[in-house]
Amino acid sequence: MSRIPFSILWPAFLVSACVAVAISLTSGAMALSTSESLLALWDSLWGTEFSGLAAYQQLVVLDLRLPRTLLALLVGAILAQCGAVMQGLFRNPLADPGIIGASSGAALGASIAIILLPLAIQGFAIPVAAFVGALLTTLLVFNLAQSENGTSVVMLILAGVAVTAFGGAVMGFLNVIADDQALRDITLWQMGSVAHVSNHSLLLCLVVMLVMAWYFQRHAQALNALLLGESEARHLGIDVERLKLKLIIVATVGVGVTVSVAGIIGFIGLVIPHLVRMLTGPDHRTLLPLSAIVGALLLLLADIGARLLMAPSELPVGLLTAVMGAPFFTILLIKQRKTFI
Repeated sequence: MSRIPFSILWPAFLVSACVAVAISLTSGAMALSTSESLLALWDSLWGTEFSGLAAYQQLVVLDLRLPRTLLALLVGAILAQCGAVMQGLFRNPLADPGIIGASSGAALGASIAIILLPLAIQGFAIPVAAFVGALLTTLLVFNLAQSENGTSVVMLILAGVAVTAFGGAVMGFLNVIADDQALRDITLWQMGSVAHVSNHSLLLCLVVMLVMAWYFQRHAQALNALLLGESEARHLGIDVERLKLKLIIVATVGVGVTVSVAGIIGFIGLVIPHLVRMLTGPDHRTLLPLSAIVGALLLLLADIGARLLMAPSELPVGLLTAVMGAPFFTILLIKQRKTFI
């Protein structure tokens, strides 16, 4: 497949993302004019009164759809970048943030909070428990994979599989003892959603996304060197073990934050970097920013679909990313299966 220059791809995807934002602001159970919705956004920013929307319609655009749109963009960008880093770090296109058990640990932490903690503090406790679960799981997996010879990628993946399986078993037990309401909350949370957004979650995701993007870009050259092999990277002066530890921790923070605010949303971190790599090549200096833009775009489109397919009811967005991602990734595997033999 021929490569497309970065200078063409990023403006094209950025314009697509802007169009998706406009669609997101006007899509949902209440039909609103695109131009009036955008003018309502303009009025809010600059204190003008150009929009003809009623007060309750402006409330829908500014207080419901706009925060939800921003959260979908930020979560998609974070997950896609984490996936790109994991795939580069493991030199494996099948790797994603969940491979080291981060998503499973976050889900387990949130499930424990939903079942055991009082309802009054769950709004604050669930994100914190999810983040702590992701961090502890990643540290456990990383310690299991370490030996006197360094960190084994194979051991890291196997330990991630084992910890994920254990977490799934514990969650199954929690589902058995949970009451009906807690069971429903756990099930919906595990399917992922960007509907429950707050100013705090938006600010947290924005800060994490910006810091993570800067940090990953700073190590893009090291990730490129690692693609040649660990021995070659060491010969180039890169401390491979230190690089692995730092990038895995930062990626885990990103995954933990997204799971804590939006639940488990799969396939963004797996499919997007692979797709972008096919379009523009493996250079992480372009792969990382493009993955962020495309990940944000795809998750926003999935959220729009989640709102429209069964309106006025909504589908969990994690179901749609799985429906879109699984067949697409299967096609990619079939097309490139010779490279895995």
